[in-house]
Amino acid sequence: MTTAMTDPDGRRALLRLLTWLSPAIPIGAFSYSHGVETAINAGVIQSAETAKEWLQGVLNHGSGWNDLLVLGQSHAAATENDSARLAEVNSLCLAMAPSAERYLETQRQGTAFLTYAQPWIGQSDPMAAAVGKNAALPVAVGLAAARTHIPLEELKLGYLQSFTSNLVSVCLRLVPLGQSEGVQLLADLEQTFVNLTERSQGATLDALGSAAILSDIASMAHETEPTRIFRS
Repeated sequence: MTTAMTDPDGRRALLRLLTWLSPAIPIGAFSYSHGVETAINAGVIQSAETAKEWLQGVLNHGSGWNDLLVLGQSHAAATENDSARLAEVNSLCLAMAPSAERYLETQRQGTAFLTYAQPWIGQSDPMAAAVGKNAALPVAVGLAAARTHIPLEELKLGYLQSFTSNLVSVCLRLVPLGQSEGVQLLADLEQTFVNLTERSQGATLDALGSAAILSDIASMAHETEPTRIFRS
């Protein structure tokens, strides 16, 4: 079941994408900090400028880049109805999680996303069955978008903006930053989203790789924090 057949000009696809990547879909993103909480507690992130540096590192050299590639490959596999390839991409994405908390972050959000995407993709989509109840978030989003014909470029931009908005929200609460500083961060990072999307065009899984070492270490250290607000 898809809605794309009654959407010749793509307006419903845009509305769908906005809905999926907003708080209207309760996948629990607000409860994860992706290691940002640890970085703030350690004094690495203590201002808008240091928050921007951290986020740029995660986007360009860590989860942002890797998720973008997984998103694209999942979108392609679902478009081609290649369930074996989709399952392989999903397994690889989960295996790349650098810590137990990062694994749960992507797996729980991905599985929840597929549940809430059922009004658009149906309850028995064979591609969704390929990843079952163990879907990584970028795989789930790529799959659902392909099944409802959401263009890949718009999907990538929206995914990066949504991912980053959640981490900016963590900074607003814990650094703390003001609302104006948070909005400025998102404005400053727009070109990064565009650059990453362009850079990922035609890229395969061979381009996967992370050099955001501090972010990965922060995610590992988070589980031993004496006081934790977030799950990761």
